[in-house]
Amino acid sequence: MKTLLLGLEIITLTAFLTACSSDSDQKDLRDFMAEAKRRPQGQIDPLPAFKPYQPFAYSAMTLRSPFDRPAPVEKETKGGRTVEPDFSREREYLEGFNVASLRMVGTFSKGGHLWALIDDGQGKVTPVTLGNYMGKNFGKIISADKTQIEIMEIVADGSNGWVERPRVIKLESKE
Repeated sequence: MKTLLLGLEIITLTAFLTACSSDSDQKDLRDFMAEAKRRPQGQIDPLPAFKPYQPFAYSAMTLRSPFDRPAPVEKETKGGRTVEPDFSREREYLEGFNVASLRMVGTFSKGGHLWALIDDGQGKVTPVTLGNYMGKNFGKIISADKTQIEIMEIVADGSNGWVERPRVIKLESKE
């Protein structure tokens, strides 16, 4: 009985295999393969040229490490004195504006002193002379002529100190 079943299985298996191997079902596949073989073959690009490795020469070995604390710097003095603003004096009107927003629009002389006219950008023109203050950084007018005024500002240096910074406001001409 076992041999009969084995023989039946072999016959069934061969019938399935012969049914699957019909030439008409694979004609389109054979046509595609023949057409692909007739196409011109492409070329493979050559390998790129080998560039030898250039090692990096580290030349900052003798410099201070960026991870170390910076060396303490002595407080800078100007002319033998420490620079710092006078917080006890009363602030003037133009000290409420940035120097960059202020414009010099004219000059006049009165009592032998030259006065500059400063427009605050809000429609008000204020006369100033030597010794007046302007700008938010404690700017004091140190020199003035008919075309410009020079201001010395006192600004924070970032390490709990102060430094002086000169600024110039030039007369704006109408075009």
